[in-house]
Amino acid sequence: MFTGLVEEKGKLKNKIATGDGFQFEVEASLVLSDLNVGNSIAVNGCCLTVVKRTENSFFVDTIEETLSKTNLGVLKQGDLVNLERPLKADARLGGHFVLGHVDTVGRVEAIKELSNSHWMTFSYPDKFKHLLIYVGSIAIDGVSMTVAQLEGNTFSVGIIPHTWKETIFAEKKVGDTVNLEFDVLGKYVERIMNNKPSNE
Repeated sequence: MFTGLVEEKGKLKNKIATGDGFQFEVEASLVLSDLNVGNSIAVNGCCLTVVKRTENSFFVDTIEETLSKTNLGVLKQGDLVNLERPLKADARLGGHFVLGHVDTVGRVEAIKELSNSHWMTFSYPDKFKHLLIYVGSIAIDGVSMTVAQLEGNTFSVGIIPHTWKETIFAEKKVGDTVNLEFDVLGKYVERIMNNKPSNE
C-alpha cells in the first residue's frame, strides 16, 4: 500500500523486451536506501516488484496485464518516472490509500499556469465516472491529488509548486497519457451499495 506522496523522480535507464512485456532498469537514489529484491515499489503509480538491483538502479518486470491497463509500455529510455516505496506501518498517512493497482489510462487535456500553481485537466473513460466525486481523491501517475472540478468525462486538479517540482507533472504535455487509480474506499462503497439486499 502507498500514500501517493512521491519520494523522488527516477529515470528509465533501460527498457528490455521480454516476450510481450518489458524489464525496466530505473536509476534512482533515495528509494534505494532500503530497497531489496522482492520489495514492492510504485512506478508512475503502478505497484511493481523489484527483481534485481545495482548500486544506483533497480529492475522491475512488466507483464501483459500491467501493460494493458497502464501507460508503462509507452515509456522511452531517458523518461522520468514517479517513485514511491510502500507505506510503513508506523508512518503518517499524508496522502490517501493508494494500492498501486492502476484502473485505467487518462489523457492530459489542458495545462494552465496560474500565478503560483498549475491547473491540469484530464479525460478518462466514461465507465469510470461513478468513481469520481468533487474534492475526492485520485492517484495520477501515483500522485495523490484532490479533484477540484468535474465536467463530463474530465476532471481537473490544482498543483502546488512543490508537487510540480518534485513529480513528473512538469514533464507532461497536452495529449500525454497518465495512469489513474480511483479511490479504493469509493470502490468498496459502490460494491456494498450494488450488492445491498432488497427488502422485498
